[in-house]
Amino acid sequence: MSTVLITGANRGLGLEFAAQFAAEGWDTIAGCRNPETAAELNQLGKKFLNLSIEALDVMSFDQIDALSAQLKHRSIDVLINNAGIYGDKAGHGFGDLDYQMWQQTLLINTLAPVKMAEAFLSQLELGGKKLLVSITSQMGSIADNTSGGSILYRSSKAALNAAMKSLSLDLKAKDIGVLVLHPGWVRTDMGGPQGLIDAKQSVAGMRKIIENFSAEQSGQFIKYDGSLLPW
Repeated sequence: MSTVLITGANRGLGLEFAAQFAAEGWDTIAGCRNPETAAELNQLGKKFLNLSIEALDVMSFDQIDALSAQLKHRSIDVLINNAGIYGDKAGHGFGDLDYQMWQQTLLINTLAPVKMAEAFLSQLELGGKKLLVSITSQMGSIADNTSGGSILYRSSKAALNAAMKSLSLDLKAKDIGVLVLHPGWVRTDMGGPQGLIDAKQSVAGMRKIIENFSAEQSGQFIKYDGSLLPW
């Protein structure tokens, strides 16, 4: 049975990833900050015996290391860095930036995915698929930025893209692939009600890319529909 580890699995895209992978028979490890209050995720856990829920706050690197130690003998085929925050707030654009929130945004959106890759490298090496997936955003594209604003979020995702591109090269010798996926503008808590697609469509598209992954795609910036995006 293939195994997937998902961060931020209590809502939105993470919850949908957990639902779809579990329904397909994958051994699904769903990480979230507060399992006791994750009502929808706990319902999934009751529905699918192949879904396990683990406490995982990606802001705590000690907790990441602890989960890795707990799962040290497990093989992980796909690791999905899904947990993320927007960070930017109305009234706190350039001229009144919240630098503490910027640090937190970078920690969660950029540093934590790299830390996850480091912490679970041995488990990925044991897996058959050997695939590291990070959910990014088209707003991390420098070439595509024509409107400005959202400095915190844009910079964190651009940095994530750069880090994952480097990892795609650094991990090539270990046969570990790296996917950098833009989920589209999704109707979630973060994306808002004006999103163009729902979580099911977004995740189904990204799962198709994961399923059909080829080594040539490692390090590419790909939209949920399979199209390439500019850096």
